[in-house]
Amino acid sequence: MTSTDPGTAALGPTRRHLTRTTVGIVGGGPAGLMLSHLLHLSGVDSVVVDHRTRAAIEDTVRAGILEADSVRLLVDSGVGDRVRREGVAHAGIELRFAGRGHRVDFARLVGAHSWLYPQTEVFTDLADARARDGGDVRFGVSGTTVLDATGDNPGIAFRDAEGVDHEVRCDYLVGADGSHSTCRAQIPESARTHYFREYPFAWFGILARAPKSAPELVYAHSPRGFALISQRSDAVQRMYFQCDPGEDPEDWSDDRIWEELQARVAGPDGFTLAEGPITDKSVLRFRSSVVEPLRYNRLLLAGDAAHTVPPTGAKGLNLALADAAVLAEVLTLAVRKNDESALDAYSPRALARVWKAQHFSHWMTGMLHTLPTSTPFDIRRQEAELRTVVTSLPASTYLAEGYTGRPAQ
Repeated sequence: MTSTDPGTAALGPTRRHLTRTTVGIVGGGPAGLMLSHLLHLSGVDSVVVDHRTRAAIEDTVRAGILEADSVRLLVDSGVGDRVRREGVAHAGIELRFAGRGHRVDFARLVGAHSWLYPQTEVFTDLADARARDGGDVRFGVSGTTVLDATGDNPGIAFRDAEGVDHEVRCDYLVGADGSHSTCRAQIPESARTHYFREYPFAWFGILARAPKSAPELVYAHSPRGFALISQRSDAVQRMYFQCDPGEDPEDWSDDRIWEELQARVAGPDGFTLAEGPITDKSVLRFRSSVVEPLRYNRLLLAGDAAHTVPPTGAKGLNLALADAAVLAEVLTLAVRKNDESALDAYSPRALARVWKAQHFSHWMTGMLHTLPTSTPFDIRRQEAELRTVVTSLPASTYLAEGYTGRPAQ
């Protein structure tokens, strides 16, 4: 069990309150909290630390499309009440190109749905579960430092919101601390390979108070660039359009944004977007990255600390939850058998899924976006590819399978 030493740990001039636990987790987003939750269900104690406050995480606008397996994981682990009650099951998406919409029917093709349920809601459900179960989660800390990350007695040092210094010592350390991970940097450069790609475009994202423009998500290709018509609720919509990475959201008035979005979806079928006041706008850069391996001695990486994908394929949150599920399984085996060789399975199992998701996300991104150097030939070729996807049973099945999620391995 997690225990707090009544004394202190002395490291140099600093004296810290000492906590001992089995698994220390840096990062309290969905990956870190899901891992802590699953470990708790298996009887393995953990401590989670995050420099953000819980309120700050909940106030961060994040989209969320859940695969069938992600919903199943939430439900089976006892945190799925709200997703079943408030999540919206989508049986397909619309691919819009050459000014017309074409529906890809997931339910008919692969017998599965995707679920519209924002990442912030997944976080809230997991944070509530850890609080309910007495989980040791420290939000709003500062000065987080990883101690002896690659050794046999790793730890985390930090200062809490009251200014008290703490040290957590653990048997295993997990870095779930996002794309700018401190933990990832602890793996010696000679022992890790970082695969990375930055795309020459970004997404301009908005939240708008408006009714839905379509019953399901619309992925639109046009000579002007890509657009995604997504949703948050019946009254609040999330939309994106492809832009230059250097765009400043403050340069865009509401009228200019709506004019651009309407132009991206316009066509002879007369489809238009329902407009309303824009309450949030931001620019999201596109990057793909994978670190290999995901384990070094007793240090393991999960979620964005291990990999990032373009949002086109809706894979980021799902990969984080899948990482947590596999990692909880192997950590539980390592603890119960007192044999850390059980951790050997984590990296190959997780990476097999990650690289498939990278391929799917890259394929969707390349098919739907226009490059700065795109020519009329390139646009027509993309339209032909999209037409193949919506008219070929094997091609549309591949999209449906990739989008709703392949079975866990």
